[in-house]
Amino acid sequence: MGKAAVPVNADGRMAGTTPGWHRRVVALAVPIVLANLSVPLLSAVDTAVAGHLPDQADLGGVALGGLVFSAMIWGLGFLRMATTGLVAQALGAGDGERMRLVQLRALLLAVALGLAVVLFQEPLVGGALTLLGGSAEVGAAARAYCDARIWSAPAALANSVVLGYLLGTQRAKLGFGLQLVLNFINMALALGLVYGLGRGVGGIGAATALADGFGLLLGLALLWRLRPRGLPPLMARALWERAPLLRLFAINRDIFLRTACLLGVTGLFARLGANLGDTVLAGNAVLLNFQTFTSFGLDGFAYAAEALVGVAVGARDRVSLRTASRISMVWAVVGALVFSLVYLIAGPTLIDGLTNQQAVRDQALAYLPWAILLPVASVWGFQFDGIFIGATRARELRNGMIVSLCVFLAAALCLIPIAGNNGLWGAFVLFMVARGICLAWFYPRIGDDWPEPLAVD
Repeated sequence: MGKAAVPVNADGRMAGTTPGWHRRVVALAVPIVLANLSVPLLSAVDTAVAGHLPDQADLGGVALGGLVFSAMIWGLGFLRMATTGLVAQALGAGDGERMRLVQLRALLLAVALGLAVVLFQEPLVGGALTLLGGSAEVGAAARAYCDARIWSAPAALANSVVLGYLLGTQRAKLGFGLQLVLNFINMALALGLVYGLGRGVGGIGAATALADGFGLLLGLALLWRLRPRGLPPLMARALWERAPLLRLFAINRDIFLRTACLLGVTGLFARLGANLGDTVLAGNAVLLNFQTFTSFGLDGFAYAAEALVGVAVGARDRVSLRTASRISMVWAVVGALVFSLVYLIAGPTLIDGLTNQQAVRDQALAYLPWAILLPVASVWGFQFDGIFIGATRARELRNGMIVSLCVFLAAALCLIPIAGNNGLWGAFVLFMVARGICLAWFYPRIGDDWPEPLAVD
């Protein structure tokens, strides 16, 4: 197989002093931070395009449509996460054949799930929009967005596997380049389809679908060039071996349940905001772009932890595991403080750029302090997610998220009747804090036992 991206000593430990570890974390994180920031930039462009259309319902429709697609496609994000963790562990163990099999199994699963989403789009989209609520006008705009975007489901899911493989093999710069190309194509198409061809909200969804298809072609070409060399011919029966398939199923199942809880909170946040009025829904959607910027930016450090922790687990190196976890956490906290400072200084300007509707601007500005607080409240859960994914400890991720969901439900039930939208934002902040506390409680378990390559979790 190709040369490992992380230097390893003769005893199997990843080489490097503490300054070397800082450089390693930054080298992995910075390209992904830059690539990830283009994703919420795309979301912000979508919001801005819809926010400058004549009907206020278009902005709410893009917000709800994006949530629906997140529930159906991002909800299957276990494909990227499991791929990153398993490929990184195979890299740490020096097992090129396992890297190849993980990649192919994940791609086949991604295409199968994407085709299922397309096949069952009618009940999925209709049911999700019914659950999220909103006015009839907002629902119609959301449906137009989803109907155009959903055809790219197989490509979107396969793209997440490609990114997972690149992260697991610590080729962060290639991941950065691929994401950047895909997202800027998406933005250009959105502007062209909406303003050039007058396609409205449906044009925003169609732009994403077309960009996903192009991104997959580019990603598959990258995977072919990066394939491990010197391996024996692939035996088809190896893809269907029982033990690794069961392990992959167990990891994906638990990460899916974890993600379902997370998307459930996001959906409930939108639904409860919609119950407070379309202006509240639109204002909250504008502020959620801030949190999206934060999560995608800080995920760069979480992705670095996934790759480094995964290699340490594959090499059975407890010292490197703890070092990677600690130093990546330090950098993530610094990043969170920077995001909060930016929102404190530039928040009103960012709000004005996202919408020209004065009622929505006033609504978002009134609740801006919550968006300023969220990066510091969220960072702990984000970073522990990366650590646990790299270690493929999906069961703890699932259990921690279930507890955090219960915290959100209890807080929302108690606070919204008293404080309205402030209560809703307070419940959301408590949910983020609970994520970090739960995973910090489970963290000492990592390294007490090592997962076997073919064992079922």
